[in-house]
Amino acid sequence: MPGLEPRAPAYAWGQRVIALDDLINDGSHPEREACALLAARGSLGEIVNIGHAPDLNEPVYLVQFDDCVVGCLEIELVPAPPGLLPETPEPA
Repeated sequence: MPGLEPRAPAYAWGQRVIALDDLINDGSHPEREACALLAARGSLGEIVNIGHAPDLNEPVYLVQFDDCVVGCLEIELVPAPPGLLPETPEPA
């Protein structure tokens, strides 16, 4: 939409998030079969990049889950509560 300012993202790079629903491949993830489960509901991930979907005027988040990077909209994510995971590796 010409002249419309992109909506600011609610989440930041490096922020840990949780998938609110099962994230299924809609065919846009080339390394997985269509309809394959990319991240299960409740999976923890970290935002590794933020883009913008101009047709929706929505931020799009690239989220690194255990074994897959998934493009997500804000309605598919919730911030992980502080302390859920250690922020730094524990000493051996």
